[in-house]
Amino acid sequence: MVHSPYDVAWYDSQQFSLHINRETHPECPERLDAIRNELQRKNLDSRLRLTSPTAVNTELLKKIHTPAHVHRVQSTCAEGPALLDADTGVVEASFEAACLAAGAVVDAVSFVLGGENRRAFCSPRPPGHHAVPDRAMGFCLFNNIALGAQAALETPGVERVAILDWDVHHGNGTQDIFWERDDVFFASVHQYPFYPGSGAATERGKARGEGFTLNCPQAAGAGDDDLLRAWTETIAPALERFEPNLLFISAGFDADYRDPLGGMSVTPQGFENLSRAVLEWSEACCGGRVISALEGGYNVAALGEDVAIHVETLLG
Repeated sequence: MVHSPYDVAWYDSQQFSLHINRETHPECPERLDAIRNELQRKNLDSRLRLTSPTAVNTELLKKIHTPAHVHRVQSTCAEGPALLDADTGVVEASFEAACLAAGAVVDAVSFVLGGENRRAFCSPRPPGHHAVPDRAMGFCLFNNIALGAQAALETPGVERVAILDWDVHHGNGTQDIFWERDDVFFASVHQYPFYPGSGAATERGKARGEGFTLNCPQAAGAGDDDLLRAWTETIAPALERFEPNLLFISAGFDADYRDPLGGMSVTPQGFENLSRAVLEWSEACCGGRVISALEGGYNVAALGEDVAIHVETLLG
């Protein structure tokens, strides 16, 4: 398929760089600097439709997170610098950054479903997939990908969406949010046992949502072939049966063999192969509509390289 030069939108904001966990924290502004620099170095930025996000709507935010959680994040940021949990720090600018981070994914939904772009990449800080309905955790304030999924399902003509999470850490927050729902299929390939302790293959959802969660845990040291095998043999067939209208990717790159917080052995080529396989599947199964949102990745140089390869693959 021939793509126009701006088939892929890129959602980024300088406000993301104003969010600070605390000094020497691995989830740092330099992560985005590395991504921006590498996309520019490879001249990929000129092929992307760079778009500044708008803040997530409060009404939508409170459909995924409790009002008490939203208030706590806002008030704690206003008092910052402070900690929301042992790993998750904030400053005054963090609340606006978190609202824009979620808004980036929500805005991408409007573009992709509106036909303006078939694909989008979002590079939000803070990340989102550990945030549960009533609390922040694991560097995450609001669950960006879950808010995007909810926005998509409120769009006429969208009945089912799928989320693929390939961060080295299990996306416990996303799983919890959609645990009892059958309109979102959540699939994850991650290191296990590992932080945050969830993600066993036996975790499959509950009530109406039973069977709509699919975990493919990997042992420490797993690499390129293991991730691709999980996608090809287990996840892709399940998603084909589910028939989603739109696919989201929680794109963490901390499974890279160079990452200081992970324990897997994925190479840049591995991320390229996985990205290509997922995108080829999307062409046949959901009209090529894919929204990818950054999660983890804490070796700054490796992150820039991996994201550039992923984005280049999105561009086709």
